[in-house]
Amino acid sequence: MTAQPMEDPSDPLVILRDLPEREREEFLCQYHLAVDAAHDPAGYEQLRRMLHVWSLTVVAASQPGYYEELAAARDGTAPTVPVTEAIPDWAGRVAAVRDRRR
Repeated sequence: MTAQPMEDPSDPLVILRDLPEREREEFLCQYHLAVDAAHDPAGYEQLRRMLHVWSLTVVAASQPGYYEELAAARDGTAPTVPVTEAIPDWAGRVAAVRDRRR
């Protein structure tokens, strides 16, 4: 018995196959734009990032309640936590980034 190769979650065919129907048109639109941009080598990284984000969308959209939570976030009814409470030492992290940029 031989092991089957693992699928690449960033493969556009895998993404398209596993995306909910309601997401496919937007994926294809963004995919075609990114492929066009990737004709220039500088645009290749944009294509890779776009495929990665959509592979994460496949995972998220498969979770129960995903679309309800997304709608709540969009209409402002989702429970929120201030970033200063959610991320330890937020102010220190922001200051460190600012210092690096100087």
